[in-house]
Amino acid sequence: MPKQYAVIGGAPVINYAVETFAALKSITAVQIIIHPDDDQLLSDCAIRSSVHISPPVHGGATRQASVLAGLEAIAPMAPDLVLIHDAARPFVSGETIEKVIAALAIAPGAIAAVPLADTLKRAGSDGTIAATIDRAGLWRAQTPQGFLYGAILQAHRAAAAAGRHDFTDDAALAEWAGIKVALVEDNAGNVKITTADDILAASRRLVADMTTVTMETRTGSGFDVHRFTYGDHVWLGGIKIPHTHKLEGHSDADVVLHALTDALLGVIGDGDIGQHFPPSDPQWKGAASMLFLADAARRVAAKGGRIINVDITVLAEAPRIGPHRPAMQEAISQALGLTVDRVGIKATTTEGMGFTGRREGIAAMATATVMLPAGDAQRPRSHR
Repeated sequence: MPKQYAVIGGAPVINYAVETFAALKSITAVQIIIHPDDDQLLSDCAIRSSVHISPPVHGGATRQASVLAGLEAIAPMAPDLVLIHDAARPFVSGETIEKVIAALAIAPGAIAAVPLADTLKRAGSDGTIAATIDRAGLWRAQTPQGFLYGAILQAHRAAAAAGRHDFTDDAALAEWAGIKVALVEDNAGNVKITTADDILAASRRLVADMTTVTMETRTGSGFDVHRFTYGDHVWLGGIKIPHTHKLEGHSDADVVLHALTDALLGVIGDGDIGQHFPPSDPQWKGAASMLFLADAARRVAAKGGRIINVDITVLAEAPRIGPHRPAMQEAISQALGLTVDRVGIKATTTEGMGFTGRREGIAAMATATVMLPAGDAQRPRSHR
């Protein structure tokens, strides 16, 4: 998975960056540039924003080409200023953003940067030190990088026309075009996530931040039922189980996942499965119910929630659930990012009574326990 969609602290990396910008009054719109293959990944992010987020623009083969595509896309807005930021930098602060904007009042370009504190060495061809570099006056460029919109758009167009596609950041391109760029001192915490270790470090950082947020425990419940119809298998808990009949429904009729989806939606007061995936919508005909469960989990994560455990009871005379319990636990645990011991699955008959006793269908009940920021608190955002 591309690093900007990796989940840290209950949400994708990109959410943190976008939502920090969108929370500032000085920001009027956000334009996201993505890889052509990432439309669904971005759609799944459920980004919160009080400002306009334009439909995503597909980028090019290089960062430079992608930025140009974004600059061209916002031309109809005729902005005065534009800030360009790496989606993989989730810890940018609102203070840094405002400082870059303020610097554009006196310069046509400004970037967040950190003065180098380490001693620099140049390596020789044999792997030994060839020279020590004077670090005086050296800075490490970060983002956001801000510019007068017209100036940076013209510079990008000129670079593309000149066949220059080798600029690694917009400040370098601006220098090539003769645009003066001011340095705005940032903090070292505005890191760019590049490796798997970076993702782990970011997750630990957000967990530490979470200790400063008052959390509350919420429980949601869900119930669903589907009747039997002609068929040779049922879907239960994301597992295809051979049976004398199948369950009737617009989707795959996975009664277990439907009940669990409603339980998660109930935790955050976000309607029910029928509201988000109406059976009248043909796109959900025959759909795998894991899609519904994943959507509910993303909605919980967008609220800053962390799923603690789920518990499901299946009411059916047949098929027997016991042999399939481990596979169902594994499927659900993977979908929700839980260990299998946090997924309870039980089954019972109704002693021949009622519609389940008459083998007319299957019912399922589910509960979900979630930790959420108390009151109006959001995900931990101490880096703002």
